Amino acid sequence: MKRTWRNVGLALFAAALLAGTLFGNRILALDDQTREDLRLYTELVSVAQENYGAEIDYSDVVYASIQGMLRSLDPHTSFLPPRAYSGMRERQQSSFYGLGILVGMRNGQLTVITPMEGTPASRVGMRAGDVISTIEGEPTDSMTVNEAVDKLKGPKGTRVRITVVRRGMKEPIEMEVTRDEIPQNSVRHSYMLTDDVGYLQISDFNRSTGEEVANALEELEGLGMERLVVDLRNNGGGLLDQAILVSDQFLPEGAKIVETRGRTRDSFQVYRSTDRYEELDLPVVVLVNRGTASAAEILSGAIQDHDVGIVVGTPTWGKGLVQTVYNLSYGAGLALTTAKYYTPSGRLIQRDYSSFYDYYNYDPLSAEGEEGEGATVPPDEIFYTDIGREVYGGGGITPDVVVELEDIPEMAQYMLARNAFFDYAVELNNRNPVRDRDWQPPADLLERFGEWLVTEGVADQEQVDEALADDEMRDYARLQIHAEIFNSAWGQEARHRILSQGDEQIQQALDQLGRAGQLLADSQVGEVHGVDGGGGHRCSWSARWGRSGRRRVRAVSRRGRRSCCAH
Repeated sequence: MKRTWRNVGLALFAAALLAGTLFGNRILALDDQTREDLRLYTELVSVAQENYGAEIDYSDVVYASIQGMLRSLDPHTSFLPPRAYSGMRERQQSSFYGLGILVGMRNGQLTVITPMEGTPASRVGMRAGDVISTIEGEPTDSMTVNEAVDKLKGPKGTRVRITVVRRGMKEPIEMEVTRDEIPQNSVRHSYMLTDDVGYLQISDFNRSTGEEVANALEELEGLGMERLVVDLRNNGGGLLDQAILVSDQFLPEGAKIVETRGRTRDSFQVYRSTDRYEELDLPVVVLVNRGTASAAEILSGAIQDHDVGIVVGTPTWGKGLVQTVYNLSYGAGLALTTAKYYTPSGRLIQRDYSSFYDYYNYDPLSAEGEEGEGATVPPDEIFYTDIGREVYGGGGITPDVVVELEDIPEMAQYMLARNAFFDYAVELNNRNPVRDRDWQPPADLLERFGEWLVTEGVADQEQVDEALADDEMRDYARLQIHAEIFNSAWGQEARHRILSQGDEQIQQALDQLGRAGQLLADSQVGEVHGVDGGGGHRCSWSARWGRSGRRRVRAVSRRGRRSCCAH
């Protein structure tokens, strides 16, 4: 058995080492030094097997050595053991089979955050706040969320037995739920913020994102949308082809979306918008933050560089390395960096990673200068949009308008950690269900909440009195309870609508829509300036966009008659 695992491990190690040289079905020949290094590695494993003072799990040893090798390359090249590789491929699909609930740990208990409308969970009457105490008779108190989710998933049509503990009910509820297909929507929320402003939140880029966005935009336009807020906060990216499809819906035909540059010839690619979708052609504000990365940075960078929208929030993460995923033996995979992403203006999205510590402990706000004005940006990191606005390189996307969220009150953080707002709202809605979507918190809500906190032992009377004497804390608590009651009554979108009222970045986005409209008008007809990425000389050109999204460009070099600046 040990010998078998050692052979498996060595095969995996060799496969990972060789994967970077794969092209089609060909493997380039190893040089003498590489053969010697592999021989040294096999010798090391043999010596460890024969002489180490304890039992060795060869899978752990080999996987750790592979990860150590890859860490010498860059932060995002990674080896994916079979379980991780399978999970990654599942996340990139647009659906899976399960119950249709969002779950999380609340006070150490596996709790239903919300059941998705129309799913098996909602059909059997599961509610927000339900505690899943057993799955197939096995207690969940020692399970992680991932372990529980794995047990809840399964083939379509199969059944899973669960026990639910519900506040206000003396006895647990036994349920048998039939698994069904559950969409993994990357358009998390899509609704009208105001009578004419649509809101679109994209959580990631999976195999259905382009189609989801197209459908959502069509629906919002049918509801009277004339302006749009696109929320890419905490969107960690995903599939490049889906980022291209989404960008295509915001840009005029022929506009550059992103460019990749690497070491090999086929790593140099330019992706442009097509006529697959009709150009949106309305004012857009894009929300970003430190959690915005990769494919989400491609979209926000393209919108900013082509002046079709204003970017608001905090600087993005700066993940601009292209990973190509290779299938390895034994169900494993390798996500290998093969190129880097550049925005249409020429900005490299990837931040410096010469120090992994600095890379993962990076504070983008302090690095970008006060209010994102670019005071500390060196001249070679200043680039220009289509109409000549300055945008900044150095990694990530710097917003046009920097809005940093304020820290919430310390007592509010404590109550969130204890799930006080969530639990109180669930109990309140169970006793007196809210039926009216125009419901507003009653005047005595916070006083009753304070009494509940003391009764439940969440806080003592002195802590409650001090907290509720703070106006900021009162406003925050009222909004959170309001949102959680709506979540309990109508689900996550209803909760999000309420929370948006207190979201400073969303409110600033609404304020910036007028500026976005003016920017769009300026970009459609005007004299603009840019820099030719090839020769470094300044160019001027006249650009006009029609309603069809087609743009006619005439470029003339300031150094003479040579044409330049392909945009």
